[in-house]
Amino acid sequence: MPSLRTTSSVRSPIRLAAWLRQRDLAVFESVADRHWPGAEPLLPRLSRSANHGLLWFGAAAGMAALGGSARARRAALRGVASLAVASATINTVGKGAVRRERPVLDAVPVIRRLKRQPFTTSFPSGHAASAAAFATGVALESKGWGAVVAPVAAAVIASRVYTGVHYPSDVLAGAALGAGAAFALRGIVPTRGQLPAPGRPPAEAPELPAGQGLVVVVNRESGSAAATASLVRGALPLCELVECAPADLPGALEDAAGRAVALGVCGGDGTINGAAAAAAAHKLPLAVFPGGTLNHFAYDLGIETVQDTVSALASGSAVRVDLGRIRPGPEGPDGPDGCFVNAFSLGVYPELVRTREHWAPRIGGWPAGVLAAFEALRGKSPLEAELQGRRRRLWLVFVGNGMFQRVGPMPGRRHNLADGLLDVRVVHGGRTPGLRLLAAAVAGPLTRSPVHAAVRRRRVRLSGLAPGTPYAYDGEVAHSGTELMIDKLPEALTVYCPMTV
Repeated sequence: MPSLRTTSSVRSPIRLAAWLRQRDLAVFESVADRHWPGAEPLLPRLSRSANHGLLWFGAAAGMAALGGSARARRAALRGVASLAVASATINTVGKGAVRRERPVLDAVPVIRRLKRQPFTTSFPSGHAASAAAFATGVALESKGWGAVVAPVAAAVIASRVYTGVHYPSDVLAGAALGAGAAFALRGIVPTRGQLPAPGRPPAEAPELPAGQGLVVVVNRESGSAAATASLVRGALPLCELVECAPADLPGALEDAAGRAVALGVCGGDGTINGAAAAAAAHKLPLAVFPGGTLNHFAYDLGIETVQDTVSALASGSAVRVDLGRIRPGPEGPDGPDGCFVNAFSLGVYPELVRTREHWAPRIGGWPAGVLAAFEALRGKSPLEAELQGRRRRLWLVFVGNGMFQRVGPMPGRRHNLADGLLDVRVVHGGRTPGLRLLAAAVAGPLTRSPVHAAVRRRRVRLSGLAPGTPYAYDGEVAHSGTELMIDKLPEALTVYCPMTV
């Protein structure tokens, strides 16, 4: 015969479970009986809009398209990825683990009920999990966008009890699982804020809180340069803004560098390339205002908004970075050496750049990139050149200014823009360029294979090129002679940037 103590210990969890069920039902009935002003026309529609994640996919698309920053796009992507993880967990594990029936709708006013009642089990709430996962994922990458999304997510979660399709414990468990999915994903793919700060030797630069002595050259045809220039004008009232067409940039940059205390630039990576050359030649600090489509150089320095650069100017925060060098430069042996802040490449990539730039204004950047990749590979044959003294057939040679790291499964930022190294990646010639380029993308950053090699170098020599072979540097395209030498100018450029990235 079991002892009294054993019987009591068995009954305690049973009594607790019964009490929780009673409280769950009591809260559900209280919500059903209470009148919620303004909720009847709103919450049922909001609940339906979140079916299959459609509300969140639309929110992510809006953030990516209208957010105007890389942080907004990252937040949108992380929100959707978190939602996917939560949905997969709920549908494969959660719903089958606890087969709880849906609440009885007798107490719920007819006007609140959904037109189509769900037929899956009640615990946990998939809608609550998706809402919490999306909102948490967004907030982990951007607190500002998280504050915008959180009230909508809370309303969707509440709507599931309001419309009578879930008990309160269903939505609480779903929300907890959704938030947990977002944090679990962060453990696999770190947020930008979790990444280590880039290596950056500090440099001296004048403090320019209102922009006095700063001359900013704006490429009026770059991405969001017009809107960015307006923000610069408002934040730095004493700076001088010079807006010009792409063809006039070299002269405008040289003229500005001749009279400035610091040189500013607003545009994409190609525009920044010219400004970097002018600033390095005149030994001026460079202030970068990202106004292009991709803005790799600015983002790798932790500059994502105009305010980032404005804050750095106010405090005089600056770092030294390396410049990649191309000899001879784009103007040939009689012209100056070329430089690059991001990358040099030749092979199919320059053709891809040309096609992308042609179509981007008409169909958008991402579709233009897909079309360009298809066109660049169709009907092409590998180029032949001597790389480091050895004759090779090559689909692609990529030389990065600094080592490009990885963020989770995807290529990521450079952690050190003054490491003195070139990131050299080669795709060898063959009949299947698409598969070879895919292999190059999947392989690790420092691996060797029959189709792909990635190594660190301080200089790269290319010879035996056909005259006029196109090459790309920071998104710009030029044509080579028979030989090219790529190396580095260590810490040749001083750039304003925030120090708390």
